[in-house]
This record gives sequence, structure tokens and C-alpha cells, in this order.
Amino acid sequence: MGEIGTHMLEINSERFHETFERYSEVGGTAKGGLNRLALSATDGEIRDEFISDLEALGLSVRIDEVGNIFGRRSGTDQSTNPILIGSHLDSQPSGGRYDGQLGVLTALETIRVFEDLDIETQRPIEIVNWTNEEGSRFKPALMGSGAWVGIHDVDEILSTTDEQGTSVEDALDQIGYNGETPCEPNQIPHAYLELHIEQGPVLEEYEREIGIVEGILGMAWLEATIYGEADHAGPSPMHTRSDSMVAAADVITGVRRLSTHLGDDVVTTVGEMTIEPNSVNVIPSKASFTIDLRSYDNDIITRGIDQIEAELSSACSREGTEYDLEELWRIPHTEFSQQICTNLETIANELGRSHECMIGGAGHDASYLADLTQTGLVFVPSADGKTHNEQEFTKWEDAVAGAEVFANTVLQLADSMETSQ
Repeated sequence: MGEIGTHMLEINSERFHETFERYSEVGGTAKGGLNRLALSATDGEIRDEFISDLEALGLSVRIDEVGNIFGRRSGTDQSTNPILIGSHLDSQPSGGRYDGQLGVLTALETIRVFEDLDIETQRPIEIVNWTNEEGSRFKPALMGSGAWVGIHDVDEILSTTDEQGTSVEDALDQIGYNGETPCEPNQIPHAYLELHIEQGPVLEEYEREIGIVEGILGMAWLEATIYGEADHAGPSPMHTRSDSMVAAADVITGVRRLSTHLGDDVVTTVGEMTIEPNSVNVIPSKASFTIDLRSYDNDIITRGIDQIEAELSSACSREGTEYDLEELWRIPHTEFSQQICTNLETIANELGRSHECMIGGAGHDASYLADLTQTGLVFVPSADGKTHNEQEFTKWEDAVAGAEVFANTVLQLADSMETSQ
């Protein structure tokens, strides 16, 4: 049954949708989105739901040190390396219902279909929910997958704190998900496959049902802090001021303009900012802001960081201020398995699903897994390209199309005895 064209699986769309709606109630917002921050009470609740669904399928469940959840379905040859599938269940503070969650539930529905049809695969299949993919409550993003593949030190991750001073370790303890399994692969997966919403407008613009992702932009997260001097807004002459906010405004404008001359695919964003003392009649003494810089060219990322530092130096020199620039997180561009891309394209054709081979702009857990094993990423369209907000939406027929391409590709991979590449 693993051969393409001999029998193409169909998912149970009604069950898939019912499960999606049930999960969406946990942390659901009044405007139809999700507020399910990593390791919050609602994250704990949805994890309980997920484990209940895994156990109902007879899967062997384990939880590792950083709270990653795995459910294992046996293969006919237990000595073989498993196929790993999944995504994440945490969300942005006012996020959408599809980001991450749809990928986990696609993986769950895939295993349910295998159970429905009594399909035995040679390789075991493991489904995973990665901890803190979003990076909203705890930084960095992709925390659970990064720790699992060895990018991050587990002890450092556990000691990381949120803005209220709660550590990852304490938050795991509060929701009962401080697992005992080491945060590392007990077997290197034969392959990893993830489905995700596109989080962009390309598939909708090209009228495609499926995105076959060949790679992901590299990215850097920076935090700039500018130090000035607080003073009264009235009596202080303009020429004597050391205004951190003015310097920050100049830098932010410069960051925006980087995208026009560094490269065609470069995107830059200042997404967070804090001002001290943040009073209407006091000159700001401190301004801190984040910078998100992305490109598929790793050298452009490096040049971009150098130019951001030059902007800081120039602006602070003009305004009589000083600065620090900290690199919070950096990940090079990702290249996914060409073999899996070919498999996805062949199966999409067999199912009559229109598709587009493309480069993704957002980071995903698949980005880190690609360092460990052959990895594939499937996109489904996002209406109007909206994401990370409550208006995020994917038509259900597109979700079903993606799930069927996904499930058939998993079946093929799970019956493949070829060496990972």
C-alpha cells in the first residue's frame, strides 16, 4: 500500500473537522482565535486532550525534559528508524486557530486513518507536539525542537524565564509536564514531515491547494537598547538633550529601508519596543526594541546585522546617546530534502491537487529537524495571507487536500527501507 498510485488514502474529513473544532475551544478567544501561550494553563489543558487522543489509539506516550510529547505507533520492524510527524499546539497571545494546531491534528488524523484501515507500516511512526514553537512567552522560538536536536542546551532552556520571572522548568511543573525522558532522540528519525499553513499570500494568489516547501529563509532576532538621559520636557533646550527615543526612531527607519537595497527577498520588522520612563513630559532615557531580519542568503543576514550596527552608531552619535546590540537568535536558511519534495509532488499529482514549489518565509520546527534527518514541509493556503492574528483562516477543503497529500506521503516514507538522505 506504500506504492504511489496503488491505493490513495482518503482522510475522514468530518472527524478531522470535529477534532479541530474541539481543540480550538481550549484557549479560544471571543473573536475566533487562540490564546494558548506555551506552558500556560490552557496549554496544559490541550496537552491533556492530545495525550488522551494518543492513548485512545493505543500509542505509547512519552514526555521529555522540556515537555515535548511523543506518541509512538509500532511498525512491523521495530529495529528501523521511525517516521516523525507533527507540529505545535502553542499559539501567539492573540493568534489564529490554524498555526501549528492544524499540523498536529493532520498528523493525528493520519494515524487514525491507518488505524481505520488496519494499515501496518514497516517503520514505526511517531507523532510529536513540540514545546514553545512560537517563542511568545519564552525566547527563543522553536525551543522544544531546538533542544531535542541539540541546538540548545537543555539546562539553559529550563532556566529561561518569561517576563514575570517564571522559568520554563517551573512552568512545566505547574502544568504537570516536566517529563523524565531525556530531551534527545532515542532513535534518529528516518524522516520528519510537517504540515503548516503558509502564513503568506502566495498559494492563494497562484490558486494552488498545496505548497511544497523547498527551503526556509534564514533569520536573525536582535535587541537594540539605546541609553540617553531623562530630563524635563519643558526647560531642557533641544540642543542639550540626549534623547534615546529620537535615536531609536532614526534606527527603526533605517531598518525599514534595509529591505530596499540588501536583496529582493529581505524582510525586516521591529515588533517590540519599550520606553523608559515612559512619561509624557520626560525625555526618554532608555529605548529598547527588537529587530527581525530575514533572507535566504546567509551572507545578506550578516551584512544586514553589520548595517544595523552602523545605523545605531550613526544615530547615537548624532543624539549624544549610547547603545547595546544583542543577537537573541539566529538560524541559517533551511534546505529540505529534494527526495521528499519529489515524493510530495508525485503524490499531489496522483491526487489531482494543484501545487507550488516555494520558499517559506517563517521559521518552523522543520527548520531544525532538517539538520538531523531528511525533512519535508507541506503548506496549505492562508486566506489573504493573514496569520498570527485572530483573522487567520484556511478553507477546510484546503486543509483536507493538504492532509491527504500528507497522509499518503507518510505512508510511503513509513514503508521505505531506503537509507535517510
